[in-house]
Amino acid sequence: MIAELICVGTELLMGQVTNTNAKYIAEQLAPTGIDMYHQIVVGDNPQRLTEAVKTAFSRADIVIFSGGLGPTDDDLTKETVAETLGLKLELYPEEWDRITAYFAKTGRTAAPNNQKQAMFPRPSIILPNPNGTAPGCIMEQNGKAAILLPGPPRELIPMFRDHALPYLLQKSGHKLYSRELRIFGKGESDVTYLLDDLIKAQTNPTIAPYAKTGEVTLRITAQCQTEAEGEALVLPMIRTIRERLGDLIYSDCGEPLPVVCHKALLARGETLAGAESCTGGLLSSAFVDLSGSSAYFIEGAVTYANDAKMRRLGVSKETLDTVGPVSEECAREMAEGLRKRAGTTYALATTGIAGPDGGTPDTPVGTVYVSYASEAETIVKRLQLNGDRTKIRQIAVLHILDLLRRKVCTY
Repeated sequence: MIAELICVGTELLMGQVTNTNAKYIAEQLAPTGIDMYHQIVVGDNPQRLTEAVKTAFSRADIVIFSGGLGPTDDDLTKETVAETLGLKLELYPEEWDRITAYFAKTGRTAAPNNQKQAMFPRPSIILPNPNGTAPGCIMEQNGKAAILLPGPPRELIPMFRDHALPYLLQKSGHKLYSRELRIFGKGESDVTYLLDDLIKAQTNPTIAPYAKTGEVTLRITAQCQTEAEGEALVLPMIRTIRERLGDLIYSDCGEPLPVVCHKALLARGETLAGAESCTGGLLSSAFVDLSGSSAYFIEGAVTYANDAKMRRLGVSKETLDTVGPVSEECAREMAEGLRKRAGTTYALATTGIAGPDGGTPDTPVGTVYVSYASEAETIVKRLQLNGDRTKIRQIAVLHILDLLRRKVCTY
């Protein structure tokens, strides 16, 4: 079974709105076992939308639409799809009652043009929208199906999850079961070289590598009838890959590095503080973004200036004057100083040159020191990173998180 996605809206074409709906729907569609070969973005133009609808139905069994279900004249999706399928719209009184009640709850009155949102072919499968005025719907005709969803993500996501996805699962009759291995420490080319024979021989399950900023993801996917069957197919492959890659794999269920460290620290009941120079708060944000991190993350110090490193962390003036702030000695003193002052189990520290200026022949742009300190030991690593300022800072955070997870995670 083949599906196609059409996202409707001139604002998408002009870049005024990021098309997060396409990403969400594609991610949700993959486990259903329904193939998607094309996605289309089309503006609010009836002729071009009609052409897109005809093209999509010529090569897909199910076409999913996002946007264009509003009350204004340029909201044309429902009308265009119905006309293309040879269906006639009529008023659903029960939906008009729901729309007027939705307005009344906020002290407003539905305008006459809102009535077009309650018009559908009969029969249609109505997809309720408790978060807005535009119901979605499913139209079926001549073995084809059109699934119409509203554009705002806060309306589309629950409607797709609660109503469209069960319909798709029923249609597909099977599903895909996937597990995501996340890898840090080698690039995509190295990882695929180590797994070359497995990738070439793959049938069911399949192995799909993806390069992300500073790390690699492997998606292991099995076609199956049940989740238990899928898991039984995928787990032996995961074990084989673990034998090849060892502790380069930090998660086999798609969890990012901050979450892996977060869960380990919560389980261990230990505490953490972070001292940052070049990363400027990115390390602290990686933990603060996670609910519950206050149980272990005690404080973060952005000590960008030398004076702040001395005053806040206890870095010695001699260190700064002799070897400078971007040095093994400074990184060590930053981590050790903060751990003692914060009274935490662990402390992490970053210092470096993110560029584009400030490098020297001995300490070029991209030189970063990351440090981990506990009562038992202090570890400092020198990194030579490539990329622009943002990328260097992001990858530096991944390196120090990887250093932490190797100390706090058990596998």
